[in-house]
Amino acid sequence: MTPLRLTLGYVPGGTPAKWARIWAERHPEVPLQLCAIAAADAPDAVRAGTVDVALLRLPADTSGLAVIPLYEETTVVVVPTDHLLTAADEIAAADLDGEPRLLPLDDVVAWAGAPGTPVEHRPETTKDAIELVAAGIGVLIVPQSLARLYHRKDLTYRPITDAPTCPVALAFPEGPQSALVEEFVGIVRGRKPGSSRGQAQPAPKRTARGEDAREAGRPRRGGQGRPQAAPGRTWTTLTDYASESRRRLAGDGKPGQPSVPRSAVSRAYSSNSAVAALPLTGSVSSARPRPPVQSMAHPDISARPWTAER
Repeated sequence: MTPLRLTLGYVPGGTPAKWARIWAERHPEVPLQLCAIAAADAPDAVRAGTVDVALLRLPADTSGLAVIPLYEETTVVVVPTDHLLTAADEIAAADLDGEPRLLPLDDVVAWAGAPGTPVEHRPETTKDAIELVAAGIGVLIVPQSLARLYHRKDLTYRPITDAPTCPVALAFPEGPQSALVEEFVGIVRGRKPGSSRGQAQPAPKRTARGEDAREAGRPRRGGQGRPQAAPGRTWTTLTDYASESRRRLAGDGKPGQPSVPRSAVSRAYSSNSAVAALPLTGSVSSARPRPPVQSMAHPDISARPWTAER
């Protein structure tokens, strides 16, 4: 059985260290092999399966590849430390007019009509061209990462403000991918651990506060009827009934005590002072019955005993 592993190719100046570190933290059981490849060979290495994914420079022949642009590098010019161009922190393309310019065979800066006068001899690699810059043969235009990669104490570089940038991208074969390739692409895209495309979001957790809010929105059983007397107690008069209604409406000053809407009966009785004085027959009532009051809304209420419902 072939052991699990992932191979990442990268061109000179590419910086896979960040993603390699994240991969090692998330998948320590699956080694990530780094493979340095020439810029011109990177697309073919991915198509041939020599590497699973690759950091390459654009433009390039990416037929049959899926490409994710990552970032764009600043274009700089490499010159000797005592060159006249070092007097400024950055230069324009016009400042290179008339300067002998080295053009290596592996040149990666896509700049048609680049400034300067091309040197007839073309070195094989950018590294060889750096040696010629140190010898005073000419200047060299490269991405900033290559200027840093081949840094020498006798050389320096300056950004070219109006030069085209140098794009860097991640490439892998088109079509369905292995789980390892998809995971690495997710890391490059900034996907967090445990997340994936199309993964269902977890259901929100139910909390006590949410339950209380739902309970508060539900209607209580019994509707808006009159308040019930406590067990073992009956109201002696309608005054007790009205007091109980008002206490329920006000919440009785107790935290969390629900307010009971006043029913039509409680409003009628509590607003009639004469009716509020009427005694009621009950298990604990000893008041003498009073004659009926003519202004009652219900004149026959005194003709029959009334006891609070249990």
